Amino acid sequence: MELIVNGAKTYCYTGGKAFDATKPTVVFIHGVLNDHSVWILQSRYLANHGWNVLAVDLPGHCRSAGEAPATVEQAADFITALLDAAKVPRAALVGHSWGSLIALETASKLKDRISHLVLVGTAFPMKVSPALLDTSLNEPMKALTMINVFSRSTLAAPPSVLGPGTWVYGAGMALGRRVLASNRQVNVFHRGFKACDSYANGENAVVQISCPVLFLLGSQDQMTMPKAAQGLITRARETGKSVQVVKLPVGHHQMSETPDETLFAIRDFLAR
Repeated sequence: MELIVNGAKTYCYTGGKAFDATKPTVVFIHGVLNDHSVWILQSRYLANHGWNVLAVDLPGHCRSAGEAPATVEQAADFITALLDAAKVPRAALVGHSWGSLIALETASKLKDRISHLVLVGTAFPMKVSPALLDTSLNEPMKALTMINVFSRSTLAAPPSVLGPGTWVYGAGMALGRRVLASNRQVNVFHRGFKACDSYANGENAVVQISCPVLFLLGSQDQMTMPKAAQGLITRARETGKSVQVVKLPVGHHQMSETPDETLFAIRDFLAR
């Protein structure tokens, strides 16, 4: 599905189903150097079980045109504009890593317009080491190798989202190369990392949201360690939010390392 958002063509994967205004809508937001495809199992399942799915390529990434967002706040404004362009009055948001910060910031601004908030592999602050920031700018292929090692609990994963025999490390490397090559004007790798590193509104944003929130974390995550989400969890609970925390025995790529468990956690939370 293609929409015009802020004057630029925007691609959203719909799970193979036509958009139906009578159904509830869930928006999937990817992380740094990813695209809509990281949500392939979760988006297809929900599209076939009563939901409109908009798994977006963020601006300047792969099939979406426009300027790649330089901050979480800019990306959140884009998600708001996306909902307006799709004429969606209310939606659930599911975000991974950088996408989780975008989802959080969007929910804090739109309040009752967001029905559910799912934060996968989240942390606040989401600091990126100076060495990795520098490498993502000056030696992106080296940085891509680094994060594909750090992001996974094993390089020999069991049958995953793409089926038996999938080489998850190789698939991650190929996706990163494709996303980076899709934008010749901007290094979306470094820009996305910089946006994560500089985001400062997390605790205020989690106070402002008005919907239930699910924290879906990897117990072996080396990119956004579970303890780094504890501040957001505590703050949300202190302010009376409905909070659910699910920890899976994997690293930072919950969607491909534990695809079924990730799907079921999201599915059951959205059914609430």
